Amino acid sequence: MLRNVSRDIEITFEYIKERFKDCDDLIYRRLEVGRDYGIKLIFIMIDGLAGKTDISDFSIENLVFEGDLNVLGLEHYKEKILNYFTQEGISNFDIKEEKDIELMLNSIMSGDTVLLVDGLDTSIIIDSKGWSSRSISEPVTEAVIRGPRDGFTENLRTNTALVRRRIKDTRFKIRGYSVGRRSKTNVALMYIEDIVNDKLLDEVKKRILEIDIDGIVDSSILEHLIEDNYLSVFPQVENTERPDSVAASLLEGRVALIVDNSPFALIVPATLGTLLQSSEDHYNRWIETSVVRIIRVIAVLTSILGSAIYISVISYQPGLLPSTLLYYIAANRVNVPFPAVIEAGLMEITMEIIRQAGTRISGPIGSTVGIVGGLIIGQAAVEAGIVSNLMIIVVALTTICSFAIPSYELASALRVYKFAFIVLAGVLGLYGIMIGIILLGSHLIVLNSFGIPFSSPYSGLGIEEGDLKDTIVKAPLQRLWMRPGFTHPKDKRRMGRVKRDE
Repeated sequence: MLRNVSRDIEITFEYIKERFKDCDDLIYRRLEVGRDYGIKLIFIMIDGLAGKTDISDFSIENLVFEGDLNVLGLEHYKEKILNYFTQEGISNFDIKEEKDIELMLNSIMSGDTVLLVDGLDTSIIIDSKGWSSRSISEPVTEAVIRGPRDGFTENLRTNTALVRRRIKDTRFKIRGYSVGRRSKTNVALMYIEDIVNDKLLDEVKKRILEIDIDGIVDSSILEHLIEDNYLSVFPQVENTERPDSVAASLLEGRVALIVDNSPFALIVPATLGTLLQSSEDHYNRWIETSVVRIIRVIAVLTSILGSAIYISVISYQPGLLPSTLLYYIAANRVNVPFPAVIEAGLMEITMEIIRQAGTRISGPIGSTVGIVGGLIIGQAAVEAGIVSNLMIIVVALTTICSFAIPSYELASALRVYKFAFIVLAGVLGLYGIMIGIILLGSHLIVLNSFGIPFSSPYSGLGIEEGDLKDTIVKAPLQRLWMRPGFTHPKDKRRMGRVKRDE
């Protein structure tokens, strides 16, 4: 096994061809330059990953048609050859030397072009990445009325540049890692040096370095490997397609991870408070944002407890309802053959199936399937006497409320617990719901995200650090002069106090 580049160009080239055996996308170009003493060169790249036009215009053309290469053959010194190729012969911007065969092969598979020169025990790596990528567009999953419209793409450097545009500070650091034995996926770790807590940063680096897996094909794989409790249904890592959300999180003292080939960036730590905040909350006025957040909390409670409370009241505690409403519900349920828990379970499962069908079918057809499917099935079920009218209203309301949750992963976790609450309500009524709330609350309290309580800032009540000024309600921006305390940032103050006359 060849470990380093050989001075004999044919030995190195044959080894490369053997490693890339049956890989038809490996292409190469042989050249012989120098008028009196021919020097053998071989350009090697992966078709589709490297920009062939750049190599032809700025490297091959220069070596073939420009310069007096005869001097290289007179005295075959390594220094003289390298100096000519790196300083005169090749005009590409990023050039480096590499002796290690494995690192050289990794450069080829990353889109770079390798130049082998006969007589040199090192290769020349030319940055020629030129694969096709999706253009910058508005994020589909996080559309906003007011705010930036650009979103991440599948290109790592494009994504880091989008964040760098927003934080023009030399203390904003981007560290690169290669994760995956076979995929060797590039991962960018981003943080602001004088804000982020060192313990948090060291913990993130440690978990990345401890990963031992064949490949990382998407940021979700990395998310699952670095989270604290993989058995929990709650997400302990926040993901976003918005560069402005990443920049805002970094300024709060959090850490971001961008994975090559994925348009979703990861942000840690993630807490219940951050997952319930929308990107648009940063741009709207504080009164509007506070009202929306209160409504959002009501929507969360309704989505998880709505069906369960209906079942428990109908089945076990009907005396809690006014007599008129109770008579109306009883009249609607005369012809329903199933108990309320079975009725709710059937409708909730049906809504989940319709939701999944609408998600898998893209474009306007998906929306049509969801709307038409819900209307037709709901109306047919009522006319057939399988469910009552009020049950349709309750299930539709809880489903709509789940869409008000900004984080899709959090909404999915709450839907799982919704079915658990339905079962508990069907067995024990309101007592079952209280047991479920206690168990859910206990789980949220003990759950951590990189050493930070998942229930922050509600559990910590960081009044002194200003956490509660930007949670369920949002204080005016002039009052938010402190960074969130749950991240324990080095620099706690993010703005000066604004002093104005009343």
